[in-house]
Amino acid sequence: MSADSATFTDVDDDPIAIMDAYAARGWGDGLPMVAPTEARVDAMLAGAPGDPDDVVAILPPRSGAATRRMIAVNAVLAGCAPAQLPVLIAAVRALAAPEMNLRGVNATTHPVAPLLIVHGEIAERAGFNSGLGAFGPGNRANATTGRAVRLILLHIAGAIPGPGDASTQGGPAKYSFCVAENMAESPWGGYARSVGLDSPSAVTVHCGEAPHNAHDMESADPAAILDKLASAMTSLGQNNAPIAQGEYFVALCPEHAAACADAGWTRSDVASYLFQKARMPASELRAAFNLLAWEPWQRALPDDAAVPMTGHPENIKVLVVGGAGKHSCVVPSWGMTKSVTIPIEEH
Repeated sequence: MSADSATFTDVDDDPIAIMDAYAARGWGDGLPMVAPTEARVDAMLAGAPGDPDDVVAILPPRSGAATRRMIAVNAVLAGCAPAQLPVLIAAVRALAAPEMNLRGVNATTHPVAPLLIVHGEIAERAGFNSGLGAFGPGNRANATTGRAVRLILLHIAGAIPGPGDASTQGGPAKYSFCVAENMAESPWGGYARSVGLDSPSAVTVHCGEAPHNAHDMESADPAAILDKLASAMTSLGQNNAPIAQGEYFVALCPEHAAACADAGWTRSDVASYLFQKARMPASELRAAFNLLAWEPWQRALPDDAAVPMTGHPENIKVLVVGGAGKHSCVVPSWGMTKSVTIPIEEH
């Protein structure tokens, strides 16, 4: 997709006609899209002032140039509002960070998808959902921003199933994967500040699997709650099992987070407990994998030792998402990637 082919003036402004026209060119995600007319793209660009032709990032595998204009085109296609554009621009910058390893993320057979987590003032101002049903449908900002990221990866990065995306089965998170952090109900403050970023608004991108649910309807004891999450983290089927650098994002619901905080547990206490609890016998892991990308100290453990599912407690990232109800979730990593948190520039 190039800048001169990104808009339609010769197609009726009808979702089915637009979808047919895009499908004929191999574009889109298979769902109806909004026509990126010049007026709509200009209105979108007004949401984040700057040179429309400024290159925000070069995205692999096709080394496509993600200009502000092209980001705005895909935002229109996805159904975004202009207030969401600063989040998308920041997300594209994060995706291009070397530690993200976007080329590997796009090319792997694993069903990995970039999860966007929106933090701070812009989450409320742009209408992102951090509460009940945050990972699900029904909210325009979450759904369309996550979808726009996927369209950017398809149209600009070239992550097209087959030539640019080798995922064996794909996955629903590849359509849209975006939530906001529930900072209002976090007993530990915002996640971005916990990783050293003091900004009114920020975005985190973590490349991982779809969420793995863990529920505890009864316990007030943090250990009992976190034991369920540790169980969800402990599996031979996760890439984190053989890859020690893999991260986990643990999205605690407000009630589980409150139970931990009421007992005096900090965010780092939660991560440390999960690091100690989410372990498997070294013998089982060695029997399951010929290649183990472990830390040297993990390799030195005897067969009867319990090996953690990630190489360091700091690889377990804890934040609060969701509303009423005692369900939390774990988002395992693809493995060979690191999350990135950056500020959102709004002016």
